[in-house]
Amino acid sequence: MLQMIDSNVYKAGYRAIDSAQMYDNEKQTGTAINAFLASDANTEHLTREDMHFTTKLARNSDYDRARKSITMSAKKSGLGYIDLFLLHSPYGGKEARLDSWRAVEDAIEAGEVKTGGVSNYGVKHLQELMASKPRILPAVNQIEVHPFNTRSEITSFCQENNIVVEAYAPLVRALRMKHPTIVSLAEKYSCTPAQLLVRWSLQHGYVPLPKSVTKERIVANAEIGGFEIGQEDMSTMDGLDE
Repeated sequence: MLQMIDSNVYKAGYRAIDSAQMYDNEKQTGTAINAFLASDANTEHLTREDMHFTTKLARNSDYDRARKSITMSAKKSGLGYIDLFLLHSPYGGKEARLDSWRAVEDAIEAGEVKTGGVSNYGVKHLQELMASKPRILPAVNQIEVHPFNTRSEITSFCQENNIVVEAYAPLVRALRMKHPTIVSLAEKYSCTPAQLLVRWSLQHGYVPLPKSVTKERIVANAEIGGFEIGQEDMSTMDGLDE
């Protein structure tokens, strides 16, 4: 099932796959990527370097445990290296957060990880990490962001500090597809509500991570290059924040 879904994802133009230790799918994801690259479906002759694999540390801990866990993720995936490794949450306390980040830094220097980042970090967590004077700063903060949860304080802080905001749940878990404002604006721009929400993320400078298991929606969610939301309508969508 995962291989079939991934094949549809790649054919639709997606190149980045989000995984996590907590999801228990690193091995399956890596297997699916390798299978696609070696298959006849890979008509563009894509290579490992064309793909972007993300995974995350299940829990912050002492340095040794975190470091071994990162190595295990790299081996499980079977991809040779991890493109983006994130600390999945700020839980565990200051010492565990900083020790785990040091493990990410060392994994980058060892070539197991290309880029490091965090997930679900608030401003105070990022300030704490930056104040520790790390060798490598986090490149990404993956957080839930959409018009109904705009997170303006943390998104502004990230952008001011050159930290890419990856927006998970950009489709609001399909819970607001029939909201009057979303429906009205989708009709105005001749797009689906999902395409409107993805476009909103992109115009804010975020990297949206839309999720679907339906082939048609996977394809449609990527087809958002044909329109741009006007500034007044962007402001209207921003005003939906709950």
